[in-house]
Amino acid sequence: MNPGELSRIAAAMVAKGKGILAADESTGTIKKRFDSIRLESTEEHRRTYREMLFTAPGAAESVSGVILYDETIRQKTKDGTPFPQYLTRQGILPGIKVDSGAKPLAAFPGETITEGLDGLRERLIEYRSLGARFAKWRAVIDIGDGLPTSFAIESNAQALARYAALCQENDIVPIVEPEVLMDGAHSIDRCAEVTERVLQTVFGQLFAQRVLLEGMVLKPNMVISGKKAANRAPPQTVAEATVRVLKRHVPAAVPGIAFLSGGQSPAEATLHLSLINQLGPLPWSLTFSYGRALQDEALKGWSGTAANFATGQKEFMRRAKLTALATTGRYASDMESKAA
Repeated sequence: MNPGELSRIAAAMVAKGKGILAADESTGTIKKRFDSIRLESTEEHRRTYREMLFTAPGAAESVSGVILYDETIRQKTKDGTPFPQYLTRQGILPGIKVDSGAKPLAAFPGETITEGLDGLRERLIEYRSLGARFAKWRAVIDIGDGLPTSFAIESNAQALARYAALCQENDIVPIVEPEVLMDGAHSIDRCAEVTERVLQTVFGQLFAQRVLLEGMVLKPNMVISGKKAANRAPPQTVAEATVRVLKRHVPAAVPGIAFLSGGQSPAEATLHLSLINQLGPLPWSLTFSYGRALQDEALKGWSGTAANFATGQKEFMRRAKLTALATTGRYASDMESKAA
């Protein structure tokens, strides 16, 4: 393990004015996205779509890194340049999703455990040889009647820390992603309570398993009301609750926090991030690692047709620039209509 290299990469991932594009959708998930624009999910369509995002003019000004999927890290641009190599040349760090998904947790109905630890060391060695400099593992915690249980939180935290330690052993920066879902009708206070329990447990496991905090990035949910809540908390309350929870449970040694969008609309996720960044000074860089919130408008603009390739890129860069602005707290909702 090279602590200096890990710290350098982690700091670059969360550089102010930039964020991480999560383009690591599994084959099943990307099919759902393509279904929304009535496009068949073939390997070539998936490759073209990712190339549209990665080669958008000026992407490196707003994007610090890209999380790739196993298929994507092996694909190339139309002129034959491997995606990781192309991104690196642009000054964008290539990353890789390494978990194999959330599966039912035996004997715990309604809860999941993320799998993928078997053979992970060997896969990390290969991914590093393919150009990956960071990785991602997502744990999923649901809020419901009697959920989450302490066992589900502990099991997922233990797996996250094991993954993180294996990454650092191979000089790969781990993105540690414990996502408390915003599905359901729970209040923002309930989300805060569960998020606190999760973060406390995760950092306990990271410490126990000797993970270098300076060489990792946290990817948490924002503290937000459930989607079906009757009276959802307003944006300013979301920002304040999120910062309060992070201050209580995230050590200052962690260089940065890259929020997930978690089903928020692009405008909602951007506004929340901007308001959070107005509550400084804070010990960590606060940025984004968005999937749908960065891609939805680009996907619709492209619509799977070659004639709309540039339109898709324009939509992607518009959203990337607005979201990057939010990392400095300078985004405002009225910019949505003004942005070209």
